[in-house]
Amino acid sequence: MTVTDSNLPHGRDSLTEDLRWRGLIQDSTGLDELRELLDGGSATFYVGFDPTAPSLHVGHLMQVTTARRLQLAGHRPLLLVGGATGQIGDPKESAERTLNSPEVVAGWVQRIRDQLAPFVSYTGENAAQLVNNLDWTGEMSVVEFLRDVGKHFPVNKMLAREVVKARLDSGISFTEFSYQLLQANDFFELHRRHGCQLQYGGSDQWGNITAGVDYVRRRGAGPVEAFVTPLVTKADGTKFGKTEGGAVWLDPEMTSPYAFYQFWVNADDRDVTRYLRYFSFRSRQELEELEKATAERPQARLAQRALAEELTTLVHGEREMAQAVAASHALFGRGSLGDLAPETLRAALTEAGLVHLDELPDVAGLLKESGLVPSMKEARRVIAEGGAYVNNTRISEVDATVATTDLLHGRYLVLRRGKRSFAGVELRR
Repeated sequence: MTVTDSNLPHGRDSLTEDLRWRGLIQDSTGLDELRELLDGGSATFYVGFDPTAPSLHVGHLMQVTTARRLQLAGHRPLLLVGGATGQIGDPKESAERTLNSPEVVAGWVQRIRDQLAPFVSYTGENAAQLVNNLDWTGEMSVVEFLRDVGKHFPVNKMLAREVVKARLDSGISFTEFSYQLLQANDFFELHRRHGCQLQYGGSDQWGNITAGVDYVRRRGAGPVEAFVTPLVTKADGTKFGKTEGGAVWLDPEMTSPYAFYQFWVNADDRDVTRYLRYFSFRSRQELEELEKATAERPQARLAQRALAEELTTLVHGEREMAQAVAASHALFGRGSLGDLAPETLRAALTEAGLVHLDELPDVAGLLKESGLVPSMKEARRVIAEGGAYVNNTRISEVDATVATTDLLHGRYLVLRRGKRSFAGVELRR
């Protein structure tokens, strides 16, 4: 990634104004100070990721793409993976977290470090660096922690934190209560070791982040600044990054590139303009033109497709994006099913509903077994009326059968009822 004025994501605006236009600054330690830091030269910043699962999910994309955005503007990223804080857990309002073993956390640290690597550049004057807070926290004794860190934290301020207040009646362990101190110490150590001047994160981290700013200043260091991005929400009230199948992960083994692509294609019209501003690296002018075109032709889903293609390419690469687009076309008869890689075809059929059979019934039986119709009578009616397709070929005979030579990649069939409803069959071998 070569950083030049020509590829700054904000075009005609300063970086700070571009971030504000995109809605990426919900709160900050001071807009004037932030503007001076971000628009006045190259600054070192950090953002943290706790390894609470073996992969990041789309909820982390706000922080990942913001890091990329800041680096493109000339700033130096420190991407922190919490080998220490991941063993503790930031308090939740609902209940105490289940602690994972150090061995499990260490494995997740490495997976997430590898996953972050493609999003930033590790070469050049503002090369990114991956850091692990276990490197300094693990060396600290209990006495050092209490004397050097704990002494600077008034308990009344810690108790005032919203998530802590919510847990006082049900109970909160000292372990989770102390999380704020560990994260604050990360900012101090990164400032001391790397000259870090800025931390950002999600708005749910505002209390932890401002505690870190205050702690750095209490230790006589600084100046340092911070801002938080808004939590991403969905207009229908459901949680962002969740589907019927669960979380949408960045790891292709946990969420296929096709399913990842479809998540963005299916974004609500009420949300997609906001998502584009948050996640896209298109210029303000390009986004405004795309927003206008989308408003004029909402049925074309121009914004959703643009966002899906950009983010799938960023996360999974050009080839996987092209396969996802080809699959979305081919499944509805607008492309060749034979051109799809077997893993892409299987992922797409799994999303639609993939049934596994030991032998192949006739086409009517396939429609019933796949769930596209409720009965054999309905299956025969659909075929007779010309609404049944196998591998995008219309079936006109109610007693039609398929042969093993019809199987895609020797094991799959794509069934479709009408224009929009499809399912898959996999023949067990």
